[in-house]
Amino acid sequence: MDLIAISSFLFLAALLVISPGPNGVLIVRTATLYGSKEAYFNILGFLGAFYIHGTLSILGISLLLVQSAQAFLVFKVLGAAYLCWMGIQSILAARKKTLTIDDSVASEAKRALSFREAWLQGFITNVLNPKVSMFYLAVFPQFISLSQSPQNAYLLVTLHACVNFLWFAGVITLLSKVGQKVRQGRANNWLKSVTGVVFVGFGLKLLFLKSVVSQ
Repeated sequence: MDLIAISSFLFLAALLVISPGPNGVLIVRTATLYGSKEAYFNILGFLGAFYIHGTLSILGISLLLVQSAQAFLVFKVLGAAYLCWMGIQSILAARKKTLTIDDSVASEAKRALSFREAWLQGFITNVLNPKVSMFYLAVFPQFISLSQSPQNAYLLVTLHACVNFLWFAGVITLLSKVGQKVRQGRANNWLKSVTGVVFVGFGLKLLFLKSVVSQ
């Protein structure tokens, strides 16, 4: 691939990354409620899912999933259910009653998000999102010929991963100071409620996503 092709793909990848979606909501929630380190673990989960989707696209499995109405339905229902579950969990956490507000804040401050939890949140949010596979299936043929090595496809996945990392690293940096104030005030529950509702919204939106076959 030449420089023009790489630049064109980077532009498309950037449009995908910066567009509003579950990834951005997850990063905002994790960075403000738990901290920057945990949010970076979310990003590592994103990247792991990208390579899974990239591999499936290279093998042609993603095309079968997208073109099979039944398989696509199962895939998107699982993804939608996970997003809705995360949203409901966040809303319920915001509505928990405690003896005093100070006790609630202190309890939340002690609540840590482990590497495994943060990574899995990022990974599952993306690996169950058929939009990632649809993106790769749409752009790979435009930049890679059948005669080229699969390594070129992994190069595109890596470029997408780099754009994703840089964008959300910037978001985390901007949120680093805000997060400390949120964790120490009433905005804690407010943020949980808002992000919970948004997660449910994205889950419902994914549920009504149409496959290539049904379009």
